[in-house]
Amino acid sequence: MTQTDVAAQQQAPAAKLSMLTMTGMVVGSMVGAGVFTLPRRFAQETGVAGSLIAWTIAGVGMLMLAFVFQTLANRKPELDAGVYAYAKAGFGQFLGFYSAIGYWASASMGLVFYWVFIMSTVGAVVPALGEGDSLLAIGISSVGLWGFFLLIRRGIKEAAVINRIVTIAKIVPIVVFILLCLFVLKPQVFAENWGGADYAGSLFDQVTGTMLVTVFVFLGVEGASVYSRHAKRRADVGRATVLGFLSVFAIFASVTIVSYGILPMGQIAELRQPSMGGVLAAAVGPWGAWFVSIGLIVSVLGAYLAWSLMAAEVLFVAAKDDDMPRFLSRSNRSDVPVPALLTTAIFVQVVLIITYFSHDAFNLALDLTSALTLIPFFLVACYAMKLVLTRETYRDAPRGWGRELTVGILATIYTAYLIFAAGLTFVLLSFIIYAPATVLFVMARREQGRRVFTGREYVILAVAVVGAVAAVVALVVGWIHI
Repeated sequence: MTQTDVAAQQQAPAAKLSMLTMTGMVVGSMVGAGVFTLPRRFAQETGVAGSLIAWTIAGVGMLMLAFVFQTLANRKPELDAGVYAYAKAGFGQFLGFYSAIGYWASASMGLVFYWVFIMSTVGAVVPALGEGDSLLAIGISSVGLWGFFLLIRRGIKEAAVINRIVTIAKIVPIVVFILLCLFVLKPQVFAENWGGADYAGSLFDQVTGTMLVTVFVFLGVEGASVYSRHAKRRADVGRATVLGFLSVFAIFASVTIVSYGILPMGQIAELRQPSMGGVLAAAVGPWGAWFVSIGLIVSVLGAYLAWSLMAAEVLFVAAKDDDMPRFLSRSNRSDVPVPALLTTAIFVQVVLIITYFSHDAFNLALDLTSALTLIPFFLVACYAMKLVLTRETYRDAPRGWGRELTVGILATIYTAYLIFAAGLTFVLLSFIIYAPATVLFVMARREQGRRVFTGREYVILAVAVVGAVAAVVALVVGWIHI
């Protein structure tokens, strides 16, 4: 790299994005592969009644979290890359670092899931691709991974514009799916699916069993906050977050509920993913599966852009704040954090290879993507509560204190419930990523000539290491499986 390139990196202004574009990034992030998996994932856990309760909990909870991001964007406009920055501001540098790692790893696992899902979808026609985890599938996914890397490194504005176009294109087949299913919905089948099946367990267990997949489909609600340094106006960050959430919530719930009126619950639970295709094929004929598969590929490729950008952005901003090694703070003339983007691509490549040895790569990638965001989201909700309770920023601007206290309480309860719903398995698997990643924190501290860990940070490190060791032992002896 020449000295001119280095100077350009240091002086490159942040590309500015409008509220419409940022809203498109939120919608583009949320409407990805997850919506196409909803019929089967819900039918495996619950019936119509449980689905309505689950979506009510998830909708209210995620709306509260969206309001939290909106509040923090307005009250703490100096904090960029929200998920990471809020955890750091509220609970210290080390927990902020882990929040950044968790969010980055989650977004990266989401990219892995996208490739597995695309290959699994095409695998219905090309058996050699299997369930998306065969050698051929991994090879093709790897080519696509590095092709997207070359595209995104050309510029953020270019990628954002492409994302906005694809977002519109992928909403259309999902809306068509809902309308077609409503047109041929069978009231008797819908009624039979109301209470769930014998295998579904208690209503509480049914609802709890759906929580990870609802988290997965709502990932991206924080997209505007993560990319806040590019907003033309800071107020647009919160508006884009809430507008993006409200734009997709009804779509997600509708996809789930109308499916119960097409096939018995047990049959939906056995459909090949993307299960939306199987439902539509049952409703209108074989062309329905093709229609959904094409829509899925367009949807996934659009979301892939947004998630890649968000993952790299978190590493980049953390490095700018001296919480990651300095090499991750570099960007090119187009304001793209190429080293952070490259680090993400390498991680995705490694995990893609690991999927070959996984028992169920599809659900592993989906559930781990969700689980890795839970601690970062919980810390964000707690930070909003901390601001309200300490009245920081409220002494000069007290308006809205009561409303934001309610929002903070509900968001904190919801994110704590999500950690419970995820279960011990995925919490332990998360530590396998958190603990080794501490090396990056050590590198950053040594670059600054600072003491590596303080007393409280040693405690946090010990928890992460013990959790990682426990996860490895559990994998070796067969207590948990991947």
